[in-house]
Amino acid sequence: MIQKFSFEKTIFDNAFLINPFVATDERGAFIKDYSQEVFEQNGIDHELKEVFYTVSKKGVIRAMHFQKVMQQPKLVRCVSGHVYDVIADLRPGSPTFGKWQGFDLTGENHKCLYIPKEFAHGYLVIEDSVVSYKCAEKFYGEHDTGIMYNDPDLAIDWPLELVNNEIILSDKDKTLQSFAEFKKTL
Repeated sequence: MIQKFSFEKTIFDNAFLINPFVATDERGAFIKDYSQEVFEQNGIDHELKEVFYTVSKKGVIRAMHFQKVMQQPKLVRCVSGHVYDVIADLRPGSPTFGKWQGFDLTGENHKCLYIPKEFAHGYLVIEDSVVSYKCAEKFYGEHDTGIMYNDPDLAIDWPLELVNNEIILSDKDKTLQSFAEFKKTL
């Protein structure tokens, strides 16, 4: 079976849920989740600068991160396991400013999420997972910031019942700013 690339619009005008190229046979699967040429043909300018992976245990929440300077567009895919991936629009003046949308990314569905500049990104790990990030800008720790995963203004509906309401949060993510505090910096 062969599945070609397809690009699904999200509620945001330049973020996409992407079905990658997948070819399967009796041996297994071949997956191509990025092609600069195919992305450009679909209106996405995403030149790779850095690729990294996170390995996370069930219950981990990676809060709503972004780089305030040297913003980092990303192509994210759950290579194994299952994450509930969330993006939030941080573009002032956008009709979807402050809105969020969630997606189930799994090792089985192979779906990718293209996250443009000026979006926050985070996820809840439903099953032990490995997540791939293909970034169009390098990671700069000094510019990394975020918004609390449980911010009342963003009001993200995390499916915490899928992890028995037992979450693992880094010390850094426990002290992130609120959305209201973020708006004051604009």
